[in-house]
Amino acid sequence: MPSVQNLLSLLAQDVPMTCYFRHMTETFEEIGVEVTPENKKEIDRKIHSLLGVEYKNCSTTWKLIKAKMAEDEQGFKASLAKALA
Repeated sequence: MPSVQNLLSLLAQDVPMTCYFRHMTETFEEIGVEVTPENKKEIDRKIHSLLGVEYKNCSTTWKLIKAKMAEDEQGFKASLAKALA
């Protein structure tokens, strides 16, 4: 699983991760997004923008992700894939 390896690589390099990325490994894999040290911050900013949350407000972002996934998982994944394309 390339995304899991990348996440482990991030941890090994002491590169800070956003608080919710570790919970989204499977989602990123499903939509074909590979998280790397180089693109992690950009992905995080795009997710915050998609949800209308001020950047670096990790807790609110994760709460909204969970709510959107519970409401319409496939729809949210499609929106996420489009935002990260």
